[in-house]
Amino acid sequence: MIQGIIYDFDGVIADSEVLANLVLAEAVSSLGLPTTLQQSFDRYMGKRSAEIVTAIEESLGRKISPTFTDDLRAVTLARFRSELREVSGAQDFILRYAHLPSCIASSSSMERLSVSLEAVRLSEAFGNRVFSADLVPRGKPHPDIFLYAADKIGLAPEYCLVVEDSPNGVRAGLAAGMCVVGLCAGAHIRPGHAERLREAGAKHVFDTWTEVGEFLAARL
Repeated sequence: MIQGIIYDFDGVIADSEVLANLVLAEAVSSLGLPTTLQQSFDRYMGKRSAEIVTAIEESLGRKISPTFTDDLRAVTLARFRSELREVSGAQDFILRYAHLPSCIASSSSMERLSVSLEAVRLSEAFGNRVFSADLVPRGKPHPDIFLYAADKIGLAPEYCLVVEDSPNGVRAGLAAGMCVVGLCAGAHIRPGHAERLREAGAKHVFDTWTEVGEFLAARL
């Protein structure tokens, strides 16, 4: 029986992955390393900022500006404010199940989450129930952020539904002992992604929020 919902954010609620990686591709290209959107996905998606910088420097064979990460963050947030949209169906789902305990548990920083939630007009829907992996010792695929989030909304892990779009997020939710569904509704989804989510352990993978709703309704 499911009593509450823990949402991942990027690629689940906010359709941010394409926009963020486009900005990154443009920034890396400006350093003299021509990079397409797909190459940005392949090389950097899922990596932390320090890992991205290391990968860029290894490809370039030189150090880059120490302000690269801060500059990239500023440009990304500016683009989010003007261009970010929700994943289709996310807001309707969130509002339909607003009576259940719920929260966001994301690998993104609190600053990025705050800007993004404002851009997709969901700040009030979650209030202070927005949690970043910066709050815990280990990020996904470790279960820390999901266990932290469940505690904050007052639910035992086994009563939580996690909605994730990444293999590491699926692994983290399962490691926390939660029911996990994979969602392939974001614009960043490429062929084979559903299979990668299943390989990570997701028994249920859906293409739309409507399907997630049908799954949840049968388990309340």
